[in-house]
Amino acid sequence: MSTATLAPEVESPPDETAREPEPRKGFEFVNGQLRELNVSAKSSRIGGRLYRRLDEYCDTHSGWAFPAETSFRCFPDDKTRYRKPDAAFIALDRFTPEQYDTEGHISVCPDVVVEVTSPNDLSYDVNEKRQEWLRAGVRVVWVIDPKEKTIHAYRADGSVTLLRETDTLTGDPVLPGFAVPVAELFRLPVPHPPQGG
Repeated sequence: MSTATLAPEVESPPDETAREPEPRKGFEFVNGQLRELNVSAKSSRIGGRLYRRLDEYCDTHSGWAFPAETSFRCFPDDKTRYRKPDAAFIALDRFTPEQYDTEGHISVCPDVVVEVTSPNDLSYDVNEKRQEWLRAGVRVVWVIDPKEKTIHAYRADGSVTLLRETDTLTGDPVLPGFAVPVAELFRLPVPHPPQGG
């Protein structure tokens, strides 16, 4: 998911925004402006499917998984900026239960970020957001293209891997043991026969 519509500048100080129980739903705050997030049914569902896999991984391997609408204020070049990926993972030892209880915007940079593109996303905006995540310290950014049914895995070391439907998305070395067939993320629901008699 990237960003689109620019709203007028917001004058509220960062602390005031951080106290909001649900900070600016459907928006990110970039360069002093609110930016509306592009969404679609397809991008939301795909992001949700990958979040569910990350959350299940955390149940057995430890860690923090966060869904869409979780805001991160972890950008050293702009202390007021907050971004909302479609899903994110933070290693267990990098985010404390105390932070979980008290933070509005998460101040810890995620280890893994998921961005699912929507039909109205501009490639410039997607690239800008990916680069911001990597500069902030994200170790892996997965950019999912529902139309092409591909995933680009961008790593902090500058390497990029293109995954297609026949491939398996893995998380090594950041998420050891994590694996999901790429095709599973794009699979549509299928009818099942009624249960019972």
